[in-house]
Amino acid sequence: MNSDSSPKGPSSAPPRQRRLTSVLLAMLLGTTALILPGVGSASSHREAPLIAGDPRADNTDTYAFVSPDKPDTVTLLANWIPFQEPNGGPNFYPFAEDARYNILVDNVGDAKPHVQYTWTFKNNYRDDSGQFLYNTGPVKSLTDKNLNFFQTYKLTVTTDGETETLVDDGIVAPSHTGKASMPDYAKLRREAVKKIEGNKGLAFAGQADDSFFLDLRVFDLLYGTDLKSSGQDTLTGYNVNTLAVQVPKDLLAAKGDSKGNPVIGVWSTTERKSADVNGSGSGEFTQVSRLGNPLVNEVVVPVKLKDAFNGLTPDKDATVAPVVEKVLDPIVPKLIESIYKLPAPATPRNDLFEIFLTGICKECAGPDGNVALPIDLNSQMLNKDGRKGAEFQPSEMLRLNMSIPPTANPNRLGVLAKDLAGFPNGRRLTDDVVDIALQAVEGAAQTGELVEALAAGDGVNQNELPFGSSFPYVALPHSADVNRAAGGGTTNIAASSSAAPAAPGAGTEVAGNSTAPTGGVGAGAGGTSDSDSMPIVPISAVVIGLLMAGSVTYLLTRKISTD
Repeated sequence: MNSDSSPKGPSSAPPRQRRLTSVLLAMLLGTTALILPGVGSASSHREAPLIAGDPRADNTDTYAFVSPDKPDTVTLLANWIPFQEPNGGPNFYPFAEDARYNILVDNVGDAKPHVQYTWTFKNNYRDDSGQFLYNTGPVKSLTDKNLNFFQTYKLTVTTDGETETLVDDGIVAPSHTGKASMPDYAKLRREAVKKIEGNKGLAFAGQADDSFFLDLRVFDLLYGTDLKSSGQDTLTGYNVNTLAVQVPKDLLAAKGDSKGNPVIGVWSTTERKSADVNGSGSGEFTQVSRLGNPLVNEVVVPVKLKDAFNGLTPDKDATVAPVVEKVLDPIVPKLIESIYKLPAPATPRNDLFEIFLTGICKECAGPDGNVALPIDLNSQMLNKDGRKGAEFQPSEMLRLNMSIPPTANPNRLGVLAKDLAGFPNGRRLTDDVVDIALQAVEGAAQTGELVEALAAGDGVNQNELPFGSSFPYVALPHSADVNRAAGGGTTNIAASSSAAPAAPGAGTEVAGNSTAPTGGVGAGAGGTSDSDSMPIVPISAVVIGLLMAGSVTYLLTRKISTD
């Protein structure tokens, strides 16, 4: 990142006060505290012990981006229930009735939610005593009597303590049981997009293709050094459940002023009722899952600490007794240097501290008081009414500067490719976060230049299905068995004659999706760049987790220590 690529926005914040630096340095020398794993489950793709037994509480990815077709709005989107085999009947994949699903926004930098969208769900059966089928015939609409099982939801928003109901009768887009049962799933998707009264945006709940793309076989001991085996999107053919809202920027900004306060922090959580003394589950709602930046808990956090991390709220992150050297002197560059002979960047790594814990700004210093990335991009300290200096709370979350408009031709490498509308400035659906993180850990954010030997990352550069040109943007769910879908599941759904129309110039109809963006760019969700000319050291699926270990371990070890 170079200073001449700094976006225009609010004036930079005052210099970070020395008190914050002193506190952080003191934390460096502090002792660690132990958090015993409790009821918390893990975020991302079922990477922690407790979440493996509770997939309906497992949120897999969180996204936040300025809506490309409606640039006066922001789309917040999160996915739950990973690795859904499409033909997973007869019950398929409902949301949990006894959980609350949240997307939260910190718009001042105190690591607390000032805007919180909450979904709760109710199961409905048309015949629960005489039928076992999810649907008893072809389903042509969300209210079709052939849809035996369906869910409804209530959506509320809580803004600085005041709660308002936005949707009280929403119908969830059902699991795609197959072409015979749901011959025009695109129509069901369109019906499931709910307009919020009072010009307060759009809402959606339903099944979708898993938007994340990466090669997870890296867990086979880094491919056993057989780098030729990389490049397979492990999540091809699988579905997830998606919750999303598209709302005017002012509804997310501090004091309703998106021009003066354009930067927000975003994360998602799941809450379940804790058990009472009788084990009935009628206690208070407790956070059991948390997700901001991708792959943080999935790849890095030690097994005994994964569940504990997901019970933490971001405002507690800064109270954790630390071992900050994991971010300031990370292991991964040394590992890459020992295996691939690429020199590790110099330490301390204040650049990683800014990217994942404070956001990036000219006054966002590391614990030693030095600024590594001298541009104003996406820290809440840039907000007119944001917390400044020592009042600002470093914490792990996505951070989005809403004043940066969507890019006409998005680049999959986001900010590292000077596309300031992409990750780590928020996250678009097609931002290649694995490759971005690999570049960041090798110092590309500091130098402003990509590390050519690592530029192709894990060899998976885009989703197997293109994304849509309008809200909710996610691709339609697969219907073919993962173990039978030809080409990794791309032949899943027959093209629908009544698929959602594309925005002008956005793309054309394709099988399995409402629209297919032209030019290889997923409209509204980022895009792909030509990486064929770049060589590859495909170990980044593990590196992203280890990179974020710096940030996560910083947070964890300020609260958690091993025995």
